Amino acid sequence: MDWGTRSLEEMQRAEDFESFCLMGLSPLDGRYERFIRDLKPFFSEFGLIRYRVIVEVKWLLKLSQIPEITEVPPFSEEAQLFLNAIIEEFGIADAKEVKKIERITNHDVKAVEYFLKQKCSSNPEITKVLEFFHFGCTSEDINNLSHALALKEGVNTVMFPVMIDICKAMCSLATQNSTIPMLSRTHGQPASPTTLGKEMANFAARLSTIGKSFSEVKILGKFAGAVGNYNADVVAYPEVDWPKVTEEFVRSLGLEFNPYVTQIEPHDYISKLFNLFVQFNNVLTDFDRDMWTYISLGYFKQIVKAGEVGSSTMPHKVNPIDFENSDGNLTIANGTLSSLSMKLPISRMQRDLTDSTVLRNLGVGLGHSLLAYKATLRGIKKVQVNEFRLSEDLDQTWEVLAEPIQTVMRRYGIPEPYEKLKEITRGQAVTKDSIRLFIEGLDLPEVARSSLLKLTPHSYIGEAEKLARNIEELVDLKSGFKIE
Repeated sequence: MDWGTRSLEEMQRAEDFESFCLMGLSPLDGRYERFIRDLKPFFSEFGLIRYRVIVEVKWLLKLSQIPEITEVPPFSEEAQLFLNAIIEEFGIADAKEVKKIERITNHDVKAVEYFLKQKCSSNPEITKVLEFFHFGCTSEDINNLSHALALKEGVNTVMFPVMIDICKAMCSLATQNSTIPMLSRTHGQPASPTTLGKEMANFAARLSTIGKSFSEVKILGKFAGAVGNYNADVVAYPEVDWPKVTEEFVRSLGLEFNPYVTQIEPHDYISKLFNLFVQFNNVLTDFDRDMWTYISLGYFKQIVKAGEVGSSTMPHKVNPIDFENSDGNLTIANGTLSSLSMKLPISRMQRDLTDSTVLRNLGVGLGHSLLAYKATLRGIKKVQVNEFRLSEDLDQTWEVLAEPIQTVMRRYGIPEPYEKLKEITRGQAVTKDSIRLFIEGLDLPEVARSSLLKLTPHSYIGEAEKLARNIEELVDLKSGFKIE
């Protein structure tokens, strides 16, 4: 269900929205807001309040279904509709009311409880059980489920579709350019040729492999009270099987249940989730920097956008700004995600408050990641392959054939093949003619010599073309990039 969409639209229509963006302390709320706004319903202050409301209301409904808790009898259909309407219709005005209450309570979760009591005071049936809002709960019972829901829904709904688009774009680059030979550069020096498509396939394979690992992450929730032992619940209703009831409740929200907790859910799953994002982002950084280099070498041209300025002083420039923007934002993203991953699993004794403030930055690391993903996609759409430049580089590097020649020499028992090729190629100009002259002087079977004489830097690509063509068989996006 697309909770909060109406509220987001209301906010965007506000007259002071542009002013708000201009005054945003974070570029995610300012300059780049339009690129990451889809995350706002999940990770904004509004989103957190909305999820808290959902959990509190759903818990009251769950209590009404427990036979032993006779003080909260089953709700009528009318009462159930009334409670569900609070969730469905929750908007900016409601969130503002919660914040107004919080200014008095100085406690954000308690403010939600008081808001719901006020909201339900007009319903005679629910009024009788108002004190069962937040029954047996510590604030972290509400918060951990709220953050878990935000992560599951925000990542599935917003992050994964864009990450899948990146993999698809790389697969297209791979298959469309599978036959285009390209000079490899190991240590920055000319090396055995590949194809442009094969190099794109490498990244698609790496990213899709990481994508499959996301499905292994289980989004966990706890609901076991102040120190994880159901202390207050057991005293109030000793006849209720609280571990069973709360497990049913957590699972009803679409989350996995964690039975062994302190006051907080220990956040190990968040660490695992964010470490996967860091891995994905590292590979994408590698891609961005390779694309930047290929553009610098002239292997790609960039499509010029009308009216766009590359440099304030050099009119000729068309800069690879999208790959640079992505690279920079991935750095910020990984700094934040790594910090969260390392800090969140650590909490003194049964809990300290350090995780509470840190958890408010979930959307920051994901926001900079999303910004980077969209920049990479823009960059890919702007590039055109410059086959002339690719061919020109290969024409000038006949020395790369030293590898296959010395390998064939080894097969046929010619002594010191590596040393002989090293002598004529290292630090010297190598041409087509000098390579042919060397091959013709070798004591090789005629078939082997003829094969080597036909070899060129353009054709010496091994299985690169086939590997590039087959990438779509390897990249299975249906089983990856999803959290159940």
